[in-house]
Amino acid sequence: MHEHGIVVYVNPAVVRLLAATSADDLIGKPLTDFVHPQSSPAMHERIRGLTDAGDASEPTEMTLIRVDGAYVQVETVSVLTAWQGHLANQVVIHDLTAQRRAEAGQRRAEEYFVTIASQLEEGVVVIDPEGRIEWINPAAKLVFGTPGPDEDLIGQRIEALPLVLLDSHAQPLAPTRHQVARTLATGETITGYVFGVDRADGQRRWLSGSSRLLNPGDPQSSAVSSFSDITEFRASRRQLEYQATHDSLTGLANRSLVLSLLAGALANDDGSISTVLFIDLDGFKSINDTLGHAVGDTVLQIVAQRLQRALRGDDVVGRLGGDEFLVLLSDTARRVEIEDLIGRLRGSVAEPIIARGHRIEVNASIGISPLAEADTRTAEAVLHDADLAMYRAKPPGNREGTVGVRERGDDTEATGTTHAS
Repeated sequence: MHEHGIVVYVNPAVVRLLAATSADDLIGKPLTDFVHPQSSPAMHERIRGLTDAGDASEPTEMTLIRVDGAYVQVETVSVLTAWQGHLANQVVIHDLTAQRRAEAGQRRAEEYFVTIASQLEEGVVVIDPEGRIEWINPAAKLVFGTPGPDEDLIGQRIEALPLVLLDSHAQPLAPTRHQVARTLATGETITGYVFGVDRADGQRRWLSGSSRLLNPGDPQSSAVSSFSDITEFRASRRQLEYQATHDSLTGLANRSLVLSLLAGALANDDGSISTVLFIDLDGFKSINDTLGHAVGDTVLQIVAQRLQRALRGDDVVGRLGGDEFLVLLSDTARRVEIEDLIGRLRGSVAEPIIARGHRIEVNASIGISPLAEADTRTAEAVLHDADLAMYRAKPPGNREGTVGVRERGDDTEATGTTHAS
């Protein structure tokens, strides 16, 4: 309490706040002894505004001076009230020290976050509950292809950016279905998800991301989305996967892949494959022996291209190794179509090949193994039957291309011979 600018009463909390030994250190002294000069003018203005009993000032922050000379930040409310038979000013003081310390700590934490996140190679974006960007670091702007000033991005919604979000299968992904939206809705931390962005400059970047709340426990907290650019890694992995499943010389499916496709069709019994063809080039060894492996490799590459051109779009051709190829015919193939298809395959292979100055003619022997409904054979067994049909049909000396048929691994087989010119 103060009257005419003189302190007339303090409670123990004020004694502690102003670091006094007792109330006697404060009572009877001018109020201005304990108010910072910069806060005094506004304080006097507020006091003059209180004219009637019960009048109160708005809560106001000001700086007080303790007995030991230290400053303390407070919030005060002055009320004109009755005191010992006359009016005096009652001042309610709220110590802001802890709050200011917490605010300063939060500012430091925010400054640390901004400083550290700005230096990261990992992209970082802070998104508010409405889906607007609150903050974005340089790495994220680089990934998004949005190099302009931060002011151009802050406050924008994700869908307003010049990019298209993609899921891990390269399908368009609405921002409301992105994992960040899930974090904002549920508070859940999500890590290790893959998504893509199609940028305005035509580039597609693949990202490995995580998202978490900026302030866990606060239902209105923004979310932090961080992500690393894995475009090159993903491309390398796809290249490794391709190399593991394709023949390096011809680019065809390799033995592992073609047998895997056949095994899958047999296991699912979905009729996706109706017939398997085993193709062997007659006399190919003599090409390697007389003309060299470089010429032989060229012949294999040209034959592979011709086989692919002669097949339909849903048929598969693979190289087993050496001069052996395996064809998986789709379920749309009928017997008459298969005969026509084999004629095209053999005719295409038999066309003269010019390889490193040599004119070479190659014939093909073909073994056929149709797949029956609910076929119980393994992929290796089907391959064996087609291989056996091809060898039994191949004439001595490999003078002619042939076609042989072997049914379901039993001893019944039909073979026919056609000539490849």
